Amino acid sequence: MTRDPASMRPPLDRDAWRLVGLDIDGTLMHWGGDISDAVVEAVEKVRMCRSHVILATGRTVIGTMPVLERLGIRRGWAVCANGAVTVKLNPQTPGGYDIVETTTFDPTAALELIRQEMPDAFFAVEDLGVGFRVNREFPMGELDGRQIVVDSFEELASQEVTRVVIRKPDADVSHFDSLVHRIGLNDVTYAVGYSAWLDLTPPNVTKASALEALRRQLGVYPDHTVAVGDGNNDIDMLRWAGFSAAMGNAPDAVRAVADQVVGSVDEDGVLEVLHTLIDPERLAVL
Repeated sequence: MTRDPASMRPPLDRDAWRLVGLDIDGTLMHWGGDISDAVVEAVEKVRMCRSHVILATGRTVIGTMPVLERLGIRRGWAVCANGAVTVKLNPQTPGGYDIVETTTFDPTAALELIRQEMPDAFFAVEDLGVGFRVNREFPMGELDGRQIVVDSFEELASQEVTRVVIRKPDADVSHFDSLVHRIGLNDVTYAVGYSAWLDLTPPNVTKASALEALRRQLGVYPDHTVAVGDGNNDIDMLRWAGFSAAMGNAPDAVRAVADQVVGSVDEDGVLEVLHTLIDPERLAVL
């Protein structure tokens, strides 16, 4: 008779491995673009305590690598593009990573529907490892990597992609949210950001789905998973984790699904979770 995996889970002791999924922007990184020394130190100590610390972000790989460098993480994994891209860090590889998993989708229908509703919006599709193909240049600093302006809108949908970004400077978040529901975008996963951004990713792909694949690969028990985030694109990840925390700056919908609400990113609220994962006894013998 097959045993229930839950009955075979070991207690979370000093010898058990954890998987810790951490969002970047609004969680680890302040709005000014910096990560405090205290957070860097805490992340390093958590990693020393038998924890796989995995950044799970909407950023591209290019935008994620400098954050990993700041945290001193050169080996392990990272989940990018809201779960559509998983990389294994490898200092011996040009760029410092190998792409181990990508999930793509045909963006044609979604792009056409949104263009009909917002013809003056900025549109971008991710060009993996390079940057983005765009209908026109986004403001400086808003997209990671190189921006390649295409000659026609149809070129944006010329091949399957991992991610689509739509930005409309004069729209508010609630407008994007209502647009998604009104035009019935039920074949993509979407995350509405704070600054009138709309991210479209492949069907059924989230940070949670990518982290679950890594959890299975690494042999970490479900109860030994932790996640911290602040955005709508973190909701599935927070639900997935054995223990989850929402940042104090998170919207109500995000806070509602978390086991705990910690301080805001400006207060380095993530430290409240990281410090609970640090085992002084284990650090003492290293």
